[in-house]
Amino acid sequence: MKQRDIRIESYPASSSSSRAALLFVHGAYVNSSCWTFYFIPFFQAQGYDCFTVDLSGHGDSEGRERIDDFGLADYVDDVTYAIAEIGRRTIVVGHSMGARVLERYLENNTAAAAIFLSPVPTTGTAGSAMQLLLRYPDFLKCLDAAVNGKISAESNEIMTKIYFSPETSVKEVLRFLPMISPESQQAVSEMALPETRFSIRRHKLPVLVIGGMDDAVFPASMLHFLASAWRADLYRAAGTGHMLMLEARWETVAEHMLRWLDKRVSA
Repeated sequence: MKQRDIRIESYPASSSSSRAALLFVHGAYVNSSCWTFYFIPFFQAQGYDCFTVDLSGHGDSEGRERIDDFGLADYVDDVTYAIAEIGRRTIVVGHSMGARVLERYLENNTAAAAIFLSPVPTTGTAGSAMQLLLRYPDFLKCLDAAVNGKISAESNEIMTKIYFSPETSVKEVLRFLPMISPESQQAVSEMALPETRFSIRRHKLPVLVIGGMDDAVFPASMLHFLASAWRADLYRAAGTGHMLMLEARWETVAEHMLRWLDKRVSA
């Protein structure tokens, strides 16, 4: 595993607890700050020591100027390093691309449990991307503008429609847009392909798959394929889009995660 300067943040629980730690792994085009608005404070208050990692080329980790050099295997190395630094039983939580990274991590490693939020479909992202472009022909133009810090009323409106539920206002999304940054085209290309490598080497562990009923990026109808592959519990969250941790109804998702952890993961 290559040695890189990876940013790992620790957010201790509000009170002492014997619970396993939570490691949150962000998705594409964002960084670990996406977890700090709602999820981190929520789980800290419930007695969980929380950790986040900025994957290579994202946030405060090194490599932003050469992000296209990194692929999913590099992101798996980042997670491996982060869990070694945590040094205790860890529950892994990944969003979108972060869920795909965790799937690959779990090929050769295990965890106390795994939660996949808005996961990349087993069929890959190519089909979903085509559907998005048919519905929103200006999507790629708006995404390119957003990742390069050129936030406009048009790009904000399109990004809100695609990544959030109708309940989330354009004004609310404005405060999240500064975290958006370029993504590795190597990683994007890898995710476009179907994922077939897990059927042989999949560790048995408690797994929860959650997706939003209003997810325009990866439709909720695709969730059962991944859930079936992992023998996972499946929850479709009403009134939520792709960015489950930033949605107006984020707390509904967090509370379901908490109930599931209390039921399926021993202290």
